[in-house]
Amino acid sequence: MKRGPSWFNLVSLTVGFAFLYLPIVLLVVWSFNASRLVTVWGGFSVKWYVALLKDHQLLDAAWTTLRIGMMSATAATVLGSLAAIALVRGGRFRGRTLFSGMVHAPLVMPEVIMGLSLLLLFVALRFDRGFWTVALAHTTFTLSYVAVVVHSRLITFDRSLEEAAQDLGCTPAQAFLKVTLPNIFPAVLAGWMLAFTLSLDDLVIASFTSGPGATTLPMRIYSQVRLGVTPEINAVCTLLIAVVATGVIVWSVAQKWRAAGVARLAATA
Repeated sequence: MKRGPSWFNLVSLTVGFAFLYLPIVLLVVWSFNASRLVTVWGGFSVKWYVALLKDHQLLDAAWTTLRIGMMSATAATVLGSLAAIALVRGGRFRGRTLFSGMVHAPLVMPEVIMGLSLLLLFVALRFDRGFWTVALAHTTFTLSYVAVVVHSRLITFDRSLEEAAQDLGCTPAQAFLKVTLPNIFPAVLAGWMLAFTLSLDDLVIASFTSGPGATTLPMRIYSQVRLGVTPEINAVCTLLIAVVATGVIVWSVAQKWRAAGVARLAATA
């Protein structure tokens, strides 16, 4: 006979979820506050979202952040996936330990150290800081996360499927593109989403590597919050939460549809 969850487990779960999500719920609720004072409820209103459309500084920062996030996440996904393939299928090549350590170093390196080292690198190369330096910096530290996600999927992948495709006439490249890549694509997509989210969230590294015309949204929000939280900040943060949540929901639904399609094919086979 199964026993239901204990009261201790229920209370612990409730407290944990409240600790994680209650601040986000409060931020979303206060973004619809009609009062300019963020601690005084003045009724429901969407005027701060309308006012946000006229705040060109926040909009420019948000657009810059989205462009950097998409570009760096795409580049990090390609490089991180290639690094994972090299680690899983490259065998015991010379320098493998050093290569693995360099790939995983950003996972444990403090962001301040990484931001400062990238700043010194750009200065030494006489590379003007701006949009591209921030994109390169975000690519550098997010590809490690992509490599970890794709690496874990490649380890569990059955290579006999790829070998069977080669026996049927595919070249190694064709077998990888037609068999391996579709099977590991959920991990690749998860790595892209993780890299994109980390890029949106970054403040420290962007502060070191940004320049004129490359102010990201976290940097803009941080500079304004020091003078006090405004309703426009609550509104733009709510929109970011909506963008990320929508992406996660779409990915989850797509995964369910894919699993359902595979189950139907297996049933009809």
